[in-house]
Formats: sequence, C-alpha cells, structure tokens
Amino acid sequence: MAYQPDLIFDIGLHRGEDTDFYLKKGFRVVAFEADPDLVAHCKARFRDAIAEGRLQIVEGAIAPAMAGERVAFYKNLQKSVWGTIDASWAERNEKSGARSVKVEVVRVDVVEAFLTFGVPFYLKVDIEGADHLVLDGLHRLKDRPCYISIEAEELDFSRIVAQLDALRDLGYHGFKPVQQARMQRTQIATTTLRGDPLYYVFGDSASGPFGDDLPGAWLSYDQCLQEYRGIFAGYRLFRDNAILSRLPGGKGITRLLGWVRGKPMVGWYDTHAKLE
Repeated sequence: MAYQPDLIFDIGLHRGEDTDFYLKKGFRVVAFEADPDLVAHCKARFRDAIAEGRLQIVEGAIAPAMAGERVAFYKNLQKSVWGTIDASWAERNEKSGARSVKVEVVRVDVVEAFLTFGVPFYLKVDIEGADHLVLDGLHRLKDRPCYISIEAEELDFSRIVAQLDALRDLGYHGFKPVQQARMQRTQIATTTLRGDPLYYVFGDSASGPFGDDLPGAWLSYDQCLQEYRGIFAGYRLFRDNAILSRLPGGKGITRLLGWVRGKPMVGWYDTHAKLE
C-alpha cells in the first residue's frame, strides 16, 4: 500500500499517551505494542476510536525474521516504558533496580505492516533497543514518511552518528534533537487535519509534538551532530556518576542549574527528522 497522508504509526504505544494526541489531531493511527497488559489498557481507553476504525492496535514485538514466530519480551515491572526484546537492555535495567519478567509474544514484521497499512505521514518509533529494525525496514520501501522520530542514544556517541547516518541514507536532511525530560504538561496550540484549532496539554511519558508543530529551525546533519556533541558533554558533566554528581552537593547544583535554565541539564532526547 502507498503513502497515506492522514496516517500515523505509533510504534511504542505504551498507555496511549501519544496516540491520544494523534487522534485528536484528526489522524488515523496504527499503534504497535508488545506488552499484553498495556494492549488491554489501550483497547479499553480507545474503544470508541477502535470501533470507528480510526485506530488499529497491532499486538506483538517488532523483531527480525530469524527470531521466529514468537519472541521473548522483557516486561519491566518498575518502569513499563522500559519493556524490550533486547536481553542486554533488560540486564542493564535490572542493575538500575528495574526488574523485568520474560513473556512470550507474537513477532511483528514491520515491513509487512507498512505493506498492509501504508506508509504514514509521521512515524514515531520508541521501542527500547529495537528502533534500528524499523529504519532497516524502511530501506525496503519506495515511499518514506514525511516525518520520523526515534529515541536518541544516550551512552555511546558513535551510535548517535549511526542513527543520523541511517536517517540521512533514507533521505532525511532536516533534524531536531528534542528534549523529553519536561514534556509532561507542555502545552501546544495547533490545528487538526481539518484546520480546526486544537489546544493540547501533554501528559506523563508523552513524546510531544512532531513535524512543523515543533519549535525551532530544522538543522542540517552537521548542525544536529554538533548539537549532540554539546548534549553528550552535558551527560559527562551532570549525569548520575558523572563528574559533577560525584562531588559533595553536586546533584543539588545540577538541579539548581536546571531550574535557572528552565530545562534539565541532562534528560533524554528524541531525534526528529524531516524528509526533503
């Protein structure tokens, strides 16, 4: 199926924090979620949109074909947003005190999903440790989403370079790193697909606005890479176990600096990209 200008893919549905915004914008949504409990929650929350055909939920985990028809999904018991198919991510989370349990779920073929539902206007990808599988799948399609966002790597700068390279190879040449740590309670005045005014307040765990609703200018590849160099410098200074946080009173200083700036000193980011 070809490009669908009124469609959004929400890959990483969670509790529907983003899908709620997309539906209110007037888009049709295909949402993907591996956690069976979160699927049940969203089926109840969006029962009307599902009945009206505005929302379809694809149950299961996006994984490579070699994984088989069913795959292990590590459901995080402390932080549900940290669910993953990557065992190493689950181990890392457990070291942070966030334990997971392994459940078996259906494997979802992302290319098959594009062929079934069409290529969306906007593609949101937030599936811990597996975002690259979606980007790999786009290489097999003729069309591309106009806008895409993925969760930015936080630990290894070379992976940021790899993410941006992958997006550029797909034809994306406008970029924006978007801070996620204070997205909760962010307010936006925008319009629906029909042109009606929409005032929206984002909730906890929401990814926030996308496309031309994002503030600021679109950056080139080189400008975005330079922006991330600054972000990673902040990580080295202000993150837990970083230079400043190990000093007496360091964490308090970090919080104070964030309050003065009006935004966190670290946080985490999504990379948004625009097709040009």
